[in-house]
This record gives sequence, C-alpha cells and structure tokens, in this order.
Amino acid sequence: MNALETLLAAQPLTLGAAMELIIRQAEWQDEIIAHATALRQRHYGNKVYIRGLIEISSYCRKDCRYCGLRRSNDRASRYRLSRSDIYQQAKQGYELGIRTFVLQGGEDSYFSDERLEDIISTLKATYPEAAITLSLGERSAVSLKRLRLAGADRYLLRHETADESHYETLHPKPMTLRTRLDCLQTLKALGYQTGAGMMVGSPGQSVTTLAKDLLLLQSLSPEMVGIGPYIHAEDTPFGDAPDGDVDLTLYLLSLVRILLPRALIPATTALSTLDETARIRSLLSSANVLMPNLTPPMHRADYAIYADKKATNLESIEGLADLKDQLARHGLQLDMSRGDFKGSSNV
Repeated sequence: MNALETLLAAQPLTLGAAMELIIRQAEWQDEIIAHATALRQRHYGNKVYIRGLIEISSYCRKDCRYCGLRRSNDRASRYRLSRSDIYQQAKQGYELGIRTFVLQGGEDSYFSDERLEDIISTLKATYPEAAITLSLGERSAVSLKRLRLAGADRYLLRHETADESHYETLHPKPMTLRTRLDCLQTLKALGYQTGAGMMVGSPGQSVTTLAKDLLLLQSLSPEMVGIGPYIHAEDTPFGDAPDGDVDLTLYLLSLVRILLPRALIPATTALSTLDETARIRSLLSSANVLMPNLTPPMHRADYAIYADKKATNLESIEGLADLKDQLARHGLQLDMSRGDFKGSSNV
C-alpha cells in the first residue's frame, strides 16, 4: 500500500491521519476524487436527488458572528412566510414532481412547536409520499420529538466546527458546541435522517479544526452532510473576512464521501455562488443532492445569510428544466423521488 491507501484503510481515522489527508491535498486530490466518484456511483449511480427549499423566515434569535441573519444585524431585511405561503410553495413544487420539501429558516420564535406541528402535519396529510426536512436551528429535545411525531422525516443542523475554541470564535455566549452536539445526538436518537456539516474557510479555522470535523462526522455518521465554502456576510463582525477555497471544499466533500460512502451530500448554493463550475464538479465526484429554491421570488434576496447568495436561474425552481438538461449533458440523472438515505449505516 502507498501512504494514502494506508491512511484510508486505517479506520477510524486518527487526528494525525486526518490532518495528513488535508495537508497533502495537492498531492492526493486526483486520487481522492476518483475514489469518491467510484463510491458515489456504487451506491447511488448517476442520480442527483432534488429537494425543494422553502426559506420560511429570515428572523433569528441567535447572534452568530458570521451570519447575515444574526439578531444584531439591524440592516437585514426580515420576513416570515404565512401558512398559506408555505402550502402554496409546496403545491408548486409537488406539481413539478418534487417529493422532498426543506423548511429552512432562522431560529424564529414565531414558529412555535404548535405552529410547526400544524404546518408539518398538513403537508404530510396533503402529500403523504413526500419527505419533510427541517433546518430550523437548535431546538429542545421535547420540541424535536413533537416535530418528529408530526411527520418530520429529516433535520439539517450543521455543527460548523468540532473544535470548542473555534466554535466560541464563531458564536457568542451562551451558545456552546456541547449544546449543538447534544442536539445532533437527540436528532439521531429520535430517528430523524440527520444532517451535519461545516463551512470551509470560516474565520479561525485551521488544518487541525478541519481534521476534527472529519473525525466528528465519521463518529456521528449522519445520513446527510452539508459542506460549503465560507462566504462573508456584510454587516457582521466577519464582514471583511476572506471567502473559503472552492477546491479545498471539493476535496473535503470527496473525503466525506470516502468516510461516509452512503451519505446524501448536497452541492451547495455557496459553491456555485463562488464558482459556477463547482456545482457540476462536485456532482461528478462526491455530491448527489441539489436544492432548488422554492421560496417566493419576492423574498429570496432577503434570506441573505451571506453576500451575493444565488437564488435564481439554475438555483431556483424556475430553472428546473434547464438544470435537468445541464445534468444530462454531464451524464447525470435528475431524480425527483424522496431520495432517502440508502442503508442502515454509512459503510
């Protein structure tokens, strides 16, 4: 075995091995991407699963230092969708063939357990074969159980960093990494298909913190992993921080595909915001999910979690036909089914 094969064969990874994989990106990138490509094709073929993204609120009670929706940003445009707005957008997506809806928003106290239970149960009653994914930040174990019982199938909650001091750089008190990790464990225990992940290039990140992220993902074994490059948000403490590196992001996505071969991995909007070729590059290697935007067009620009976020053309539901054609040109097949995680474990 060569050095790379030896590292990949030794499971689980050690911190030193994970660091070496990152440090030797330039040397090993082609081989890692080829390995990831073979694993994606083995488990999912050339299918790209589609989820309809509905951004339900730009209000947030949290004050994360990197996010444009942070509570302290008094220049952010705020909105929240009504029940009828959400139902209408889901109806539009369903009629186009979408069978997974992602309700995403800031941690908006308006969306209480009672309101969300009503919305989720109504969507499930109307579209019983569709999956409901939530991405609504940290919630209590009681809340997450109620939403699960109402019909929620999946939950996306990026851990952002597995290093405690780095977490404190990105988030003010009283937010803690322990709370975030406990929430992820609760989601797993409740039977959600669970998503974790991080930003690549976030302020204060290092090779060591990224290596810890890989170890956490391998240990947690989430069904979904969302990784995108960090993009600065204006009117935040990190508004002048440099954006993340696209090639490193693609490399890390491939490492995640190798560590978690069955994971559902989106080609994120952040990737295509920084590099229009990155979406296809990620789908041809490690990624197998896209989330076109179903949010009402009048509000898409208001969900400004980072600068210049794309929400039109191929990133939007209106561009679905063009997206299908683009994927086909690269030998990829758009799949409108629920696209559930395959298997009971990431092996």
